[in-house]
Amino acid sequence: MNAAELKNEACASVDSMRSDLLAISHAIHAEPELSFQEHRAAAHLIAALRSAGLRVDAGAYGLETAFSAEFGADGPLVALLAEYDALPVIGHACGHNIIAAAGIGAGLALFGISRRLPGRIRMLGTPAEERGGGKELMARNGALEGVDAVLMIHPANVNLVTMPSLACAEVTVRYRGRASHAAAAPSDGVNALDALVVAYQAIGALRQHIGVDERIHGIVTDGGQAPNIVPETAAGRFYVRAANAGGLERLKARVEGCFRAGAEATGARLELEWGAVDYLDIRYNAPLAERFRQNAESLGREFTPLDRLPASMAGSTDLGNVSYRVPAIHPMLQAAPSDCNIHNSAFTEHAGAAIGDQAAIDGAKALAMTAIDFFLDTDLCHRTRAWFEQSAAE
Repeated sequence: MNAAELKNEACASVDSMRSDLLAISHAIHAEPELSFQEHRAAAHLIAALRSAGLRVDAGAYGLETAFSAEFGADGPLVALLAEYDALPVIGHACGHNIIAAAGIGAGLALFGISRRLPGRIRMLGTPAEERGGGKELMARNGALEGVDAVLMIHPANVNLVTMPSLACAEVTVRYRGRASHAAAAPSDGVNALDALVVAYQAIGALRQHIGVDERIHGIVTDGGQAPNIVPETAAGRFYVRAANAGGLERLKARVEGCFRAGAEATGARLELEWGAVDYLDIRYNAPLAERFRQNAESLGREFTPLDRLPASMAGSTDLGNVSYRVPAIHPMLQAAPSDCNIHNSAFTEHAGAAIGDQAAIDGAKALAMTAIDFFLDTDLCHRTRAWFEQSAAE
């Protein structure tokens, strides 16, 4: 089997599907759905797979809007991931419609040549990346069993071999006080909003004494009902981030102290709940990521060295959790101008426009080519596994 020939066939297949893949991307983009609610997006993707002749398990691995399809022969098992959830208000400002189209396109291209590949492909639709940790929940239910490598792309404003990442935890807090007339009987009240404000200010003070790779940020989701009523309840949602899982646990304990301070200062009762899933940092797999880079460069993409990025540039993804279990890559493909970062409305526009479309097509091709390399290059397989085991041991 000639890798170059198979890559050319896979790329030609993606080109032949271009209009269909972009139609899927645009349909998902036009109807943004939040985490665990991606019913229409999942339906578009499942329909595309089934129309190509694949058997698809909907509601796979315990999540209603997840799916799974598998094909191929004996040999290494590669998982291709598709995300498709959106953000509140600003829709697909993270470009998950591009991720979905790229993942599906790569899988369908490989399906067409699967009889000549010494390995298997597992295509996974993974909901709830923005909030909820869908990949971690699916992994707990067996989605990664037997998998030798996981491949996906993510859009950005620059091409990168991986996403600089932080571990992240979500915490929801609620304070319960006692309502009273704010003018006639303020002394009868216990102000829950004051408790939240004290905690917020304590977190502000804590920020001076945390590491450069740590973050704490949040919003008030309930600040009371009327100015003349002492707030009986107040609530907020916060993210805590650190360089790795160990640092995250230490910072979480310090943040909890800030929330307890709000309760102690006001007499309000604190209810604190950490999210069911902590997002872990990505364990970068150099051999596999570098092969992806070479394949993407063959399509005309130029990659920015990671050491040229601002030290503050980092995000969080549940792909990090995957990378703790099996070798995985999360390269970034430019889908917007360099001055347009993700998670803003301008990026939303680009994710559904020509530059985003090209990222979806290039992503499908580069993913398919990298999977072909993994199947045919025994040395790449060994180096990928060795790098993963060494990273796990450090």
